[in-house]
Amino acid sequence: MCRGLAALPITCLERAKDLKTRLGILLHKTELGHKIGSSSKLQLSSRQRDSSHEVLEWRESFDQLLKSKSGVNAFHTFLKTEFSEENLDFWLACEDFKKTRSKTKLASKANKIFEEFVQSEAPREVNIDHETREITRKNLSGATSTCFNEAQAKTRTLMEKDSYPRFLKSASYQDMTKQA
Repeated sequence: MCRGLAALPITCLERAKDLKTRLGILLHKTELGHKIGSSSKLQLSSRQRDSSHEVLEWRESFDQLLKSKSGVNAFHTFLKTEFSEENLDFWLACEDFKKTRSKTKLASKANKIFEEFVQSEAPREVNIDHETREITRKNLSGATSTCFNEAQAKTRTLMEKDSYPRFLKSASYQDMTKQA
């Protein structure tokens, strides 16, 4: 979720509109005689093009969406409206988990992730089958960076086949593409 001033939650779309307004004010000040430099104008419009291009890339593939920090934020906001953000949160926790190098931290993080997302009746239980849940539970005994791979893959497939197409059809994503 994007955060605005005073840590009040706002949507990424509202944040983008606010940024666009601020950039417009900055460009307007330049026209009034405040010297920023002509290269700044080019850089700003280049960033705007990059951002717009990025939004359009999200529809090319689920991987493109997941590679983009703002894409992940927009998708997360959408998933919250469907009460299924735990799937993405689990996937992100697994990605972070894979970067852990300390064996002690690996075991500790693995148990936290399992208790929060994987075990039956977990507070934020992800939708995986019993067999995958059991394989993951057994993998915890010798926690390695790959112990969640199967559960993470199942969750990713579920998001890609189910939530992602709905995200692309959502009003919020359609609004973003119109602005792009």
